[in-house]
Parts: sequence; structure tokens; C-alpha cells
Amino acid sequence: MAGMGKRMRPHTLTVPKPLIPIAGKPMVQHIVEDIAKICPEKITEIAYVISRVFGSEAEKNLVAVAEKLGAKGKIYYQDEPLGTAHAILCAQDSLDEKTLIAFADTLFVPDTKAKVDTDQDGIIWVQKIKDPRQFGVVKLDKDGYITDFVEKPQSFISDLAIIGIYYFKDGAYLKKEMQYLIDNNIREKGEYQLTNAMENMKRKGTKFVTSQVAEWLDCGNKDATVYTNQRILECKVRHQTSVSHQPSIIQPCFIGENVQIINSTVGPFVSIGDNSVIENSTVENCIVQSNTKIKNANLSNSMLGNFVEFSGNSNDASVGDYSVIKN
Repeated sequence: MAGMGKRMRPHTLTVPKPLIPIAGKPMVQHIVEDIAKICPEKITEIAYVISRVFGSEAEKNLVAVAEKLGAKGKIYYQDEPLGTAHAILCAQDSLDEKTLIAFADTLFVPDTKAKVDTDQDGIIWVQKIKDPRQFGVVKLDKDGYITDFVEKPQSFISDLAIIGIYYFKDGAYLKKEMQYLIDNNIREKGEYQLTNAMENMKRKGTKFVTSQVAEWLDCGNKDATVYTNQRILECKVRHQTSVSHQPSIIQPCFIGENVQIINSTVGPFVSIGDNSVIENSTVENCIVQSNTKIKNANLSNSMLGNFVEFSGNSNDASVGDYSVIKN
């Protein structure tokens, strides 16, 4: 999660993308909690590969996410964007024994019936998609084992896109194969790719199978993130009871602590951070972060940061922290 999240600006100018709240929790917290739900064994350590510019406060928050799951949190840095294998290898001290790897730019709804089969050599989570050209894909043989990994194919090879979650029975072996790429300068489109390391492992006899999630959700830009917030609210927060008796709230919503809703209608599909105020307004299908004031507004399909003041009408606002918008 060392990327700068440029497609999510202005929100990532002040907050690392994986710490942007979705339905009341940082994006990365959803990811690690959902992975924990499909693990048959306790997670003992969570290693984060980040950029140094995230800062100490972000690092403390990440360690706290791990500790909430009873795991040790460790921070590693990737100083150059040299590809997925290079990024994972930055956490080489944590690559040992049974290892799960996840990229922190998408969320998912777990299929809790499909637990991680830790007896497998390796598992790659995939999802069928209509246009696989922007993703890595896999091909399977008749027995369900992966025969090929192909990065961003421009002609059709498979519609099974790799969604960025992986299990390896032997993390030390994975580390060795990724180091081989670095030592021999083996790059794909200018970068060291995890798929190349997995291809080498497969060639040497490692058997990879696939697994799927119930739903795969993108957080690549504002519109996708607002939609993801909607789906997470529908799947996870539908039974929130602390606000269900307020007639001004149309569920599902997430309402933080000390939120004031005055002569307004909020929802459906709205997340509001702590200490925010909604007054004389209608807000639906939005992410509103903490300490933000919305007054005399009609707001939808929008994302507002922290300490924002907003008034007016919009169905497509994307407002960063400490901004004032008055229409």
C-alpha cells in the first residue's frame, strides 16, 4: 500500500488512501478483518508496506488495526515504485511459513463458507469480469489448477481476473523466488511482478488453485469509492441499531459519534464521521468524514473530507480536507 493514490485526490493529499474511511472504518481495516474471517487459523502478524511520507500518525493507526485483531503490526517501506514483487519483498522479514498477501486498493465481501485451505501450495483469489485488459488473469486446466498467469492481456485469454489476495503455504519460498527476479533483473513492463515469481514456482511444481469472494469492490476513484461505501453499508451495517429510530435517517447508514442531524434527511447509503453537523439539508449516497459541516445543501454521490464546510446543491462533489464550498 505504498502508492500515493493519485486518482483519489484531493482526499489522498492529507490521508493515505488505505486509511480513508468506508462505512465507518479505514479501508485497510475492512481488508484485514475480512481476511481474518476466512482464515481457519489466528493471524499472528500483519505487515504493512507503505511510503515513508505516510507519517508516524498513519503508522500508529495501522499498528492499531493489527492489534485490534490480536496480531502484531509491523511497518515496512517501499521507497521506489518497482512493482508488486519488489513491494512484497520489502517486507521480507515477515515472509515465512503460511502467508497471506493483499493489495490495499480494493475491498471485498468475503464468502465466509470458503475458508482458506492452508493445505494448498498456493491460492489466488479471482473474479470473473467483462473486460480483463487492465488486470492480471489466470487460466485453469480441467482439474482447476492454474496453468498460466498473464498480466493485462490485450487480447482475450481469460476472464478470471486476479483481485489482489494470495495465499502461500511457504512464505520463505516465495521470498526466494521474488529475490531471484531482483537479482537477475527480470522485469515485466519495467517492473518486478509477483506473477513472474508465481510462474517460476509453478514451473518448479507448485500447484496453485483459485478461490473467489462474494463480491469484489473497487476504490480507484471517487465514484467507485462512493459505490463501494453503498455496498459495504448494505452488506455489513444494515442492522446498525443506534440510529434506526431516528426518522431523519434512511437506512442503511453509518453515523459516527457526536453527529448532529438538524432538520435534515440523511440516507440511504451515507457514512458520516465523528463530530459532523448536517443542518437544513438532504444527503444521500455520500461519504462525509469527521468535523464537517453541511448546511442548506442537497448532496448526493459525493465525498467530503475532514473539516469541510459545504452548502449548495451537488450530485457529484469531491471535496478535500479543510475546504469551504458555498454555492
